[in-house]
Amino acid sequence: MFPITRPSRVIRGAVALAAAPVLLVACSSNDSTPASARAADAITIQDQWIKAADSGMSAAFGELTNTGDKALTVVSATSPASERVELHEVVADASGTKTMRPKKGGFVVPAGGSLALAPGADHIMFMGLNGPLRTGSETPVTLSFDDGSTMTFTAQVRDFPGNQENYVPDGDHHAGAPAPTPAPGA
Repeated sequence: MFPITRPSRVIRGAVALAAAPVLLVACSSNDSTPASARAADAITIQDQWIKAADSGMSAAFGELTNTGDKALTVVSATSPASERVELHEVVADASGTKTMRPKKGGFVVPAGGSLALAPGADHIMFMGLNGPLRTGSETPVTLSFDDGSTMTFTAQVRDFPGNQENYVPDGDHHAGAPAPTPAPGA
């Protein structure tokens, strides 16, 4: 019988080196997008706020800035404050009547530039509020990008008398479209 001895340092080192690639793979993320290339990592938001409302609809605003070298697209948003959240734009027809509608294709934030989300323009629309949005409270909003990445920010609720655009749910405002619904404050 052979005496039991402790493994040599050389053998222990060889085992550790052989195990390292397995451990690295086991600890890696399933996300194939390098963190430095994720859209969410290149976007910041400032001056973010949400219009106070008791029920129904409200909207979030702020300025999105893209620190990256390619245009990035926000494709959707969510918030626990609302049953549904949509990305909206406001457009004027030939008579000057402003209509709010879902923004097809989402919000594009130019490379090295910014996009203002403002009343009467592009904004994040809260539809079917889950409860009142009271002045001074804060609400989280999560943005999703076309590469699958997400970012969450918190916005303070503020009083705002608001614009009074018409809302066309399907974005279609030609003859035969449903009558526009007045939207409070977007």
